[in-house]
Amino acid sequence: MTANRATGAESAAPGTTATLSTATVDIVIPVYNEVRSLPGCVRVLDDFLAREFPFPASITIVDNASTDGTFELAMELSAQFERVRAVRLERKGRGHALKESWRESTADVVVYMDVDLSTGLDALLPLVTPLVNGHSDLAIGSRLAPGSRTVRGPKRELVSRAYNTVIKWTHGARFSDAQCGFKAARTDVVRQLLDHVEDDAWFFDTELLLLAEHNGLRIHEVPVDWVEDVDSRVDVVSTARDDLRGLIRVARAKAVGTARIPDLPRRPEPRAAHPDAVTGPGNPTMTWQVMSFAVIGVLSTVANLVLYTLLRQWLPVLVANLLALVLCTLFNTEANRRFTFARRRGGADRAHLKGLVVFGLYYAFTSGALLGLHALVAAPSPLVEVLVLATASVVGTIGRFLLLRGWVFTSTAEPTI
Repeated sequence: MTANRATGAESAAPGTTATLSTATVDIVIPVYNEVRSLPGCVRVLDDFLAREFPFPASITIVDNASTDGTFELAMELSAQFERVRAVRLERKGRGHALKESWRESTADVVVYMDVDLSTGLDALLPLVTPLVNGHSDLAIGSRLAPGSRTVRGPKRELVSRAYNTVIKWTHGARFSDAQCGFKAARTDVVRQLLDHVEDDAWFFDTELLLLAEHNGLRIHEVPVDWVEDVDSRVDVVSTARDDLRGLIRVARAKAVGTARIPDLPRRPEPRAAHPDAVTGPGNPTMTWQVMSFAVIGVLSTVANLVLYTLLRQWLPVLVANLLALVLCTLFNTEANRRFTFARRRGGADRAHLKGLVVFGLYYAFTSGALLGLHALVAAPSPLVEVLVLATASVVGTIGRFLLLRGWVFTSTAEPTI
């Protein structure tokens, strides 16, 4: 197949400035059975690039084994529009499409957007510019960043916010929206990342961003205008299940060190502008730690009850209780990490793994107290059960605080009272 592509200058190293007039951009549109949406998307995008986009740009349509004539249509569009080319892949997967097309691209910056054009094109130039001038390595459109405007149903809004919150709690991620179909990257940087991204489907975006952030790359966020595509074919349940598995897999890779990519260009560590400037996490007092721990505990308990009530509408008792406890434990650990013990930079994945261990010990201790009561007393009254459970909870809470302070969130500096 023939690719009609603008040629540009060599990519500049991170931290340097490329020549704006010669930097090239390749916009990739993955498609699967999109005969209805594709022509309008290409016409609108080509017109926008011709009228309002200052960089030489190409459009690459990547067909993921469509069965409805999408690739034949893509070939017709490539003959009709000078900047368009079409590529055919024999297996499905958005991640697979982006891996193959971004690896082969000769542009300085590669972009990905959905064929439905849910994201307003006015955000394209703010997305690309920080990459062209060397300020950032990747850029993402965000429907959750301040200034964004979105139109979507309450179900999708809830799922999106819940998923991105879980990413923050489990990995300490600083980006706000992992799954918006509007992303860009410096080609020289992303090629090295792609070799370490295992997922070929919907989790591709999240895994790419988590690896980039873990390896010290800079991710720029652009608030976008976004309108939901009501014809979306994403299976929310199966996608959510695969995403949670992916988060666990990436956390394990971080813990054992395989998520480190040695050959990536490194940005220098930030330095204080003045030698007397104070940097690093704060050193909270013991009083503050106890108060913060107590407040977060109360909030976690309320959240657990609310979440259990919601989940119980669809799930069995034990499953709903377990899922609510695990999610609230992640929230509790992340809140204590950020506020109680002031560990806001790095180590979130390891902290959450340890936090789950501490929760398991607490759960075993309180359950053991009840089992011990029933072993000693044949038929204890409900009041006695509550008193035993309350006593065990107090002792377990103190033990949990000490484990969080002395094991999960260790510090070389002892807080003062």
